[in-house]
Amino acid sequence: MKLPHGLSEHDLLRRLDRFQIETPSWAYADTGTRFGKFLQDAAAVTIDDKLADAAAVHRVTGCCPTFAVHVLWDFTAAADPAIVAAKAAALGLGIGSINPNTFQDQCYKLGSVTNRDPAIRRRAIDHILACISLGSRVGSNILSLWFADGTNYPGQGHIRQRKRWIADALHEVHRALPDAMSMLVEYKPFEPAFYHTDIADWGMACAFARHAGPRAKVLVDLGHHLHGCNVEHIVAFLIDEGLLGGFHFNDRKYADDDLVAGSLDPFQLFRIFHEIVLAERETGADLPIAYMIDQSECIKPKAESMIETVMTIQEQFTKALLVDHRAAAAARERDDIVMAGRALKDAFATDVRPFLADYRAARNLPRDPLDAFRQSGHLARAAAERAPRKPRNSGSYA
Repeated sequence: MKLPHGLSEHDLLRRLDRFQIETPSWAYADTGTRFGKFLQDAAAVTIDDKLADAAAVHRVTGCCPTFAVHVLWDFTAAADPAIVAAKAAALGLGIGSINPNTFQDQCYKLGSVTNRDPAIRRRAIDHILACISLGSRVGSNILSLWFADGTNYPGQGHIRQRKRWIADALHEVHRALPDAMSMLVEYKPFEPAFYHTDIADWGMACAFARHAGPRAKVLVDLGHHLHGCNVEHIVAFLIDEGLLGGFHFNDRKYADDDLVAGSLDPFQLFRIFHEIVLAERETGADLPIAYMIDQSECIKPKAESMIETVMTIQEQFTKALLVDHRAAAAARERDDIVMAGRALKDAFATDVRPFLADYRAARNLPRDPLDAFRQSGHLARAAAERAPRKPRNSGSYA
């Protein structure tokens, strides 16, 4: 495998060693479309099941040491967060991002932090503040925020007033952050609100993050963009503004489809990583980006789809490391568009799978994580143990 000018094999290996990807608890449980769930016998039922699956993924990939949790889904009122963190640690995992839930309860039908009722706004903010406290107890350093707030009809809400309510809420939340914790603000152009979404794009997320404070950054979900959107342009812009905080990896055809990352457009994933690697080469340091997966597979086996995503992300990141930036820069100086583009295409066309197999073997990891997972029998054991605990014929949301 040809290395570009200025990149030694030692540097390449060390950068891969530092590259970590967080898997989410909800990726391992039964999920579905808005019309119904599709049950899998091996899908997780409890937080213990989810931890076991995440640990199995980490064992075969070696790069997924943290586990994102969704408060209300993963922590019941009676659960002790410290016990969950201890169970995770016993499996070789740490608790990663904390995800509040301000969309599930009936009171949030017309909004959470944008609700016209001040008592409901207060309830939502207090829940987020409680999540910060919970995060401190389990060792998390990231508060990940997504709001379903929006309206379905013109005139339903006062848009500028709602904007100010969000800004005030995020500012209060930022003041409560411990020194070691940052907050990521996610955006989504539509769904579940159909007329307007209160944080609809990356520019709005930037404005809210800046207003909140210096430890607020923007979270880019690869599924949350309009058709034709140039996501790598957004990534480059956020990097230059110092506001790129993290990613939610998945893939999409129409909207937030939550498909295996890179399954539809691996070149886009490569182009995004190219912008990150280019910035890291220019600064000489890793960017402080939280690489997280937000995937809720309906059809494929849960843990296997997670391993596929992790392997794809690793492959495209490795290809981005192989771009000959000196050649590309020289071509740009000559306005040689063909050769500047070829520097990217050559790296993307490189088959890095044999190199990554050797890389894993050198670290006592399986050369093929997916094959090793299948050989382990984890899915069959999980199905045998979990299926009897699941209610039958419960695939409908009705």
